[in-house]
Amino acid sequence: MNGSLWLAIALLAGCASQQDSEQTLEAARESFQKVKEDSDVLRSAPKDVIRAGESLARADRLSSYWGSEADVSHYAYLSQRYSDIAAQHSALSLNQERAAKLELERERLQLTLREAKLLSVQQQGKWLEEQIVSLATAETERGLVMTLGDVLFDANRAELKASANRTVLKLVQFLQLNPKRVVRIEGYTDSRGSKQENLELSRARAQTVADLLVDLGIDGKRIQVSGYGADFPVAENASSRGRAQNRRVEIVFSDEQGRLGSAR
Repeated sequence: MNGSLWLAIALLAGCASQQDSEQTLEAARESFQKVKEDSDVLRSAPKDVIRAGESLARADRLSSYWGSEADVSHYAYLSQRYSDIAAQHSALSLNQERAAKLELERERLQLTLREAKLLSVQQQGKWLEEQIVSLATAETERGLVMTLGDVLFDANRAELKASANRTVLKLVQFLQLNPKRVVRIEGYTDSRGSKQENLELSRARAQTVADLLVDLGIDGKRIQVSGYGADFPVAENASSRGRAQNRRVEIVFSDEQGRLGSAR
């Protein structure tokens, strides 16, 4: 093999190495940009964000001046890993906070339920029957339907807000006093987002309500869960108001003998 061919091969290898280090550096920059602009990450993993920034700065300096491609790739890789660790730490912290908050809300609900039991069963039954009927949107061929609107959930999330507690309490007490009744919990979304995402979100919201009922003492065998995504809208999706109406969870009640109307 002559000298010219060896030189060409060496140049090609050098160009490939430089291109790889540049791609690694660019990926590290993108990762660091995301974590440094995320207030949750900055709050829960500040040290990892700082390390990611320091490693990225070193990789940039090496890239601009005297560093080898291997050194640039090394520090860019370190920066990206620190960014990934910070993001994962933040996600874990947020999940723990949500779990703790949910547990506190459940404890409050359980205490309120115990207090409510001081009333006579007859008083509770009459009052709750009136409350459930007043909350129901309509008597349909599927049965009596109660709607939990989008305001009870954060945007694009399945966790119930504390403002839903009063409605959930009435529902739990009603089911406790009517042990033969069952419910079907149906989730719906607006038309934005992909079909699969909407189906998953609608199902997750319905499941959240079902899980809370079970946590508060309702037998899971009395609960059915369905998610319909953007199907069966109750308003047009062209306006924000119409979309808000379509983002909902509907609770369908059986009759007193436990017979539910047909599913959609």
